[in-house]
Amino acid sequence: MQTGQIIFHIDVNSAYLSWSALKNLADGSEIDLREIPSIIGGDMEKRHGVVLAKSIPAKAYHVTTGEPIVNALRKCPHLVMESPDHGLYHRRSEELMTFLSHICPDIEQVSVDECYMDYTSVAFRYGEPVAAAVKLKDRIRETFGYTVNIGISDRKVLAKMASDFKKPDLVHTLFCSEIREKMWGLPVSSLFMCGRSSVETLRKLEILTIGDLANANPEILSAHLKSHGITLWEYANGIDDSKVATEPAEVKGIGNSVTLKADACTKEEAHRVLLALAESVAGRLREAGQLAGMVSTEIKYNTFRSVSHQTTFSTPLCTTDSIYQAACHLFDELWNGTPIRLLGIRTSKLISQDEPIQLSLFDLPGGGGNHTGPEPSSPSVSKQQKLDQALDAIRKKYGADSVVRGSLLHKK
Repeated sequence: MQTGQIIFHIDVNSAYLSWSALKNLADGSEIDLREIPSIIGGDMEKRHGVVLAKSIPAKAYHVTTGEPIVNALRKCPHLVMESPDHGLYHRRSEELMTFLSHICPDIEQVSVDECYMDYTSVAFRYGEPVAAAVKLKDRIRETFGYTVNIGISDRKVLAKMASDFKKPDLVHTLFCSEIREKMWGLPVSSLFMCGRSSVETLRKLEILTIGDLANANPEILSAHLKSHGITLWEYANGIDDSKVATEPAEVKGIGNSVTLKADACTKEEAHRVLLALAESVAGRLREAGQLAGMVSTEIKYNTFRSVSHQTTFSTPLCTTDSIYQAACHLFDELWNGTPIRLLGIRTSKLISQDEPIQLSLFDLPGGGGNHTGPEPSSPSVSKQQKLDQALDAIRKKYGADSVVRGSLLHKK
């Protein structure tokens, strides 16, 4: 049995497509998206966007994740498309992470469909890691109906690499002692964090495989790729001392953005989108027990030019109306009339709701000042906070769409 640190990387196979396929089957569909050329992504009516997930039959047509949907349709004209359901994916993700945490408490979730598990702490209970990983993936398939790949290593980056080996529903190992045999012969594009730009730079240096990269001069890599070149060289040599982070990192900001199905051309349309975003961001702030001291609004025009503006609150807060009012004020200052492709709201300078707040002179009732909107300590804000808390409780119990603002109802 392998000694020392043992890390699992658990990755759901074609998560979005698998989760959508299972929901469709549960709703009575006779077609399993996983068994036909199909993709998740974009807008089905307008057929634009990118491929978020693909089935194995679609892969046979060389459809790739991240490519424009129009390209995928050229490769496979009878490709079946399904729009993403992010609410569904969030619920399935929570189910999986809860299930895994009952097996091992040392879990680090890194995306909606993948996580690291520090198997070291539970090895005494479940035994040899490969056999345990096989049982684990089989239990996930039997319990939830979809498959996962599990990579096993003594380094996080190698566990991630191992889970990306042949799919689906398989377990692979990639310990430090195995990198020469299993990893060095792969193209550099297979290495974690080695994107297209890096691949092209390395190609010009005649570095084509991970083995070439591992044996390259780090100083040359640094000269062409800066610190990222050193990181890639370390990963190619299996150098990674990061641990499974079982405690969530401190939240530095909370935000949300949306790419619009059709460009927004009026202030009223944009404000309606900002209201929905403000509800989402404020709800996440309250769920995290945080107050925001700063809010920013982002606009991306249909020319793909992006602009943003920010403002600070005299007193940190988390009410929907306050964030919405600030976001609209920033939007009105920013917008130049060009049709809008994307809108976003982000909050930062977060503090815990439990921390004492230093009120400014202008926050006191009747304090005056130049700020617009209700004062953070005023009765109207207190009522808004209680209303937000009541709505949060209803949505938590009955679902996110159980209470919808009238102004957003027809857009739902």
